[in-house]
Amino acid sequence: MDILFQIALIILPAGAVLLTAILFLRKSVERDILTTNMEMKKERQTFFLPLRVDAYQRAILLMERVHPNSLVMRMNNPGMPAAAMQVKLLEAIREEYEHNIAQQMYISPQSWELVKKAKEETIKVINMAGQQMDATSMAMDLNAKIFEITAEVGELPSEIAVKILKEEIQRLF
Repeated sequence: MDILFQIALIILPAGAVLLTAILFLRKSVERDILTTNMEMKKERQTFFLPLRVDAYQRAILLMERVHPNSLVMRMNNPGMPAAAMQVKLLEAIREEYEHNIAQQMYISPQSWELVKKAKEETIKVINMAGQQMDATSMAMDLNAKIFEITAEVGELPSEIAVKILKEEIQRLF
């Protein structure tokens, strides 16, 4: 019995010291992991923030370039038949979108969805105006109809998308 008591007197304090050491080491390792994770997050932000800002700028530029009014002004060719002008406008929208499609990697999925919907709504406006043209209509007639439709709509989806993209980029800072 005396030997068991002496062994217990040695093992119990040694076990307590061992458990205390393990707890301190675990806390130290957790703190180191947390610090490392925070440093890695900061490095990622430093690396990706310029790319994200650029992506938001390009998405906003895309929305401005496919806005029906700026698109019509940029592609204006009054002597062209309305049907040819309609095709030209739709091609310009698709080219702009395809040129900027990779920006979705850096933009929230919700905002990118707004960009896609705004592009589709612009296509609908152009097609709606094109359907109201007859075979002899010229680009100037189509352009006027597009301006008329956009004036009736009020705030266009591309304008809403720009507003939301700006708000989202502001939250990054």
